[in-house]
Amino acid sequence: MPLSWRRLVGSAVPFPSHHLVQMFYLSRIEHTFRVPPSLLNLPIEEAIKGELEKLFLDKVIADLGLCVSVYDIKSIEGGFIFPSDGAATYTVVFRLIMFRPFVGEIIAAKVKESNATGLRLSIGFFDDIYIPAHLFPKPSSFKPDPNKKDKGTWEWEYDEEPYIIDGIDEIKFRVHNVSYPPIPIEQPKEAKPFAPMVITGSIDEDGLGPVSWWVDAEETKES
Repeated sequence: MPLSWRRLVGSAVPFPSHHLVQMFYLSRIEHTFRVPPSLLNLPIEEAIKGELEKLFLDKVIADLGLCVSVYDIKSIEGGFIFPSDGAATYTVVFRLIMFRPFVGEIIAAKVKESNATGLRLSIGFFDDIYIPAHLFPKPSSFKPDPNKKDKGTWEWEYDEEPYIIDGIDEIKFRVHNVSYPPIPIEQPKEAKPFAPMVITGSIDEDGLGPVSWWVDAEETKES
């Protein structure tokens, strides 16, 4: 479920690393929230970090991305205890590690689903990556699996040779779009679970698609 910006003030910078991966960012956020009485016996930073992880970990913040970790806590203010419930209220400035790839970035993923509309990919901690059929190399065709409803394999025909997406190899794709769909008011029971962040990718250029396509091509050239 995406978190509202009404309570958040944040900014994002690329995550610092010796091997910088641009799809991860540090987002600085200020947030005011309650710490329940049951946690007030803990060191305050430990109690607050635990509450931050409950609030943000594996959640999507619109325009910032998916939170994968609480990086650090920069400041803690407040600690006011309301007599009515015994909870303490703090205003905390902290940084989160966010997953948010940029448009044009190339990422490696594995096939999670293959159907007539295209591919659904996964990078382990995030599964809402879609490669629609119109962003495949051309000409590509879908071969239905007679034993699996609505499933099958895609293949690209190049130089009269079929190049199959068999779901075994990693697939390299270029990020075409990152979107944050609005939360539906009502959702049919048979509908797929709501995805608060969706990545659309393309494999329609040299070097993209299953890595074996290009390994095989290099081996063919050398022979």
